[in-house]
Amino acid sequence: MAKPDNNNKESTEHIHAYLEETLIESYLKDKGYDLKKLKDLPEAEVKQLMAEASTYASNKLAEVELRAHFVEELHEAYLEE
Repeated sequence: MAKPDNNNKESTEHIHAYLEETLIESYLKDKGYDLKKLKDLPEAEVKQLMAEASTYASNKLAEVELRAHFVEELHEAYLEE
């Protein structure tokens, strides 16, 4: 497989950051919170919520990356046939 150029790497990092932020916002929304209104909460609560949201986003991103890798392997195996 060809090594991606720097522009592709930056694009991938941008997409990754966007997905992470979206997943964090989604987690908070599901818990009844709004990212913009966290400043109104006690610091300890914000830290706890953000730790939970970050863990959730990390796990989901790992799942997405694993699936993408699996699809890539399937595609490569198909091309080898």
